[in-house]
Amino acid sequence: MNQLYKLLLFITAISSCKKDITTNTIVSNSMTIKSSSTYTVVVEQNVKYGEGLSHQSYNSTTYSTMDLKLDVYKPANNTKKKPAILLIHGGGFSGGDKTDVNIVNLANYFASRGWVAFSINYRLLSNKGTVPTEWIQYAQNSVATADQGQFLAMYPAHRDAKAALRWLIANANQYNIDTNYITVGGGSAGAIIATTLGITNTIDFTNEISMTNDPTLVKTNLNSNNYSIKTILDFWGSGVAVTANNNIYGYNRFDFTDPPIMIAHGTNDQTVLYSEAILLKNIYTSTGASYKLYTLENRGHGPWDATINGKKLEELSFDFIVEKQKIVVE
Repeated sequence: MNQLYKLLLFITAISSCKKDITTNTIVSNSMTIKSSSTYTVVVEQNVKYGEGLSHQSYNSTTYSTMDLKLDVYKPANNTKKKPAILLIHGGGFSGGDKTDVNIVNLANYFASRGWVAFSINYRLLSNKGTVPTEWIQYAQNSVATADQGQFLAMYPAHRDAKAALRWLIANANQYNIDTNYITVGGGSAGAIIATTLGITNTIDFTNEISMTNDPTLVKTNLNSNNYSIKTILDFWGSGVAVTANNNIYGYNRFDFTDPPIMIAHGTNDQTVLYSEAILLKNIYTSTGASYKLYTLENRGHGPWDATINGKKLEELSFDFIVEKQKIVVE
């Protein structure tokens, strides 16, 4: 994956269209969660959140429609409104699954403390999801041939994750979710997606393809796009997809309204280079948006067992979300 990141690291985003101004201000401090594992976690598996096309070759007229599914982890016997966290597995956009043990552990950790957690699947490289012409042209002109497939796979993966967020909003009442408290997070490719979800506009990775070319879009809760992500958890990911989207369409989606982001990244990561974490930190510094960088010294890619000052990543994430969203801990 590192060749793709090295390439995009040196591409300067064109700043001709600013992001819609949204707010990440918490409306109250009435949300409460538990400091330790308190609730029994109830799991709903393989809930359909949308559909997507899978082509024989990119954008070919030979395709099938595949269901997009997620798993729900919710605290039992909790009738109060709850915050939500959407978790996204890694795998270089070519592998991985919503049942990834590390994502499942995070989901159970947060659900047992009062969150409703969601772990999603999304289309991968082998599915050859529909890709806008602009992305294909950009890949041909600016991405090494060996990396073009992985690069193109980013678009449908992000498109699906956006659909999962809209599904969450559309079903918030069913799961008793307070949509003022939404976190997105993931590892590696999942962190890239999570970062993009938090920083880009709600219409990005949605409106670039017409419904004629992708009729599945009508089944992805398009009327439920009024949401605001409040915190991002970035485990050894990057802002590479935001940068690509900026360059392809002439946007500048990085600005002071971006949600607070927690970045955890190993200095010896040879898959997604540590320099990507520094780049993202520097962007946040320049815009004035809030961030927290945890440098994992001498660690490689995917150190889920890492600790900082005796705290595990899930504990650091808990503290970060609680602080930034002003959630009351009981």
